[in-house]
Amino acid sequence: MTSTYGGDVEVSAHGLPEWLLPVARLAETIEPRQLSRFLPPPQGGGRPSAVLVLFGEGADGPELLLMERSGSLRSHAGQPSFPGGALDPEDGDPDEEGPLRAALREAEEETGLDPSGVQVFAVLPRLYIPVSGFVVTPVLGWWRRPSPVGAVDPAETARVFTVPVADLTDPANRATTVHPSGHQGPAFLVGSALVWGFTAGVIDRILHFAGWERPWDRAKHVSLDWRA
Repeated sequence: MTSTYGGDVEVSAHGLPEWLLPVARLAETIEPRQLSRFLPPPQGGGRPSAVLVLFGEGADGPELLLMERSGSLRSHAGQPSFPGGALDPEDGDPDEEGPLRAALREAEEETGLDPSGVQVFAVLPRLYIPVSGFVVTPVLGWWRRPSPVGAVDPAETARVFTVPVADLTDPANRATTVHPSGHQGPAFLVGSALVWGFTAGVIDRILHFAGWERPWDRAKHVSLDWRA
């Protein structure tokens, strides 16, 4: 599958490793409601943004790139997340190539990765983060040519790390978080981090619809102040 957004940004699943094909296939058919109950307001609004869901292959097999946001940030401080952020005017049309450009640009700014080594192979439906008002497009990428990464600006990024997919699918690393508001959601205890919220929700759905999910104890609850 190959397509273009705005005439100059290519999305192609050609040449992906065999293990990543289930993710490419799910992206072709998945409906927004299958990903999250939080969807963009039907009347419009919200700030267009994008995240890069970047799969690579490391010493421990397939892996996913994550970062931990600085604790001093106004929004989602200290949370592990995908690289990403709001669209800038130069990224282009939010309904066309804008999210792809923004995902790659933000990933470069936050982690230092070389975007030329990333093959964008799919785009998931837009989702919504009510607490911040972001309308988020998850952009799926294959790290065809890995490059060194790290926290570029400590004021924005505390650290950058990769997590083996095997750790994400390990039932021992899975739990449910309960937010003070009462909202419950999936979580992952991986890479000395508690991955929860929007990021964990997207990972959870990808694992499920790619057929990678293993049975886990949903009654295992982890506090959001688990380090205390």
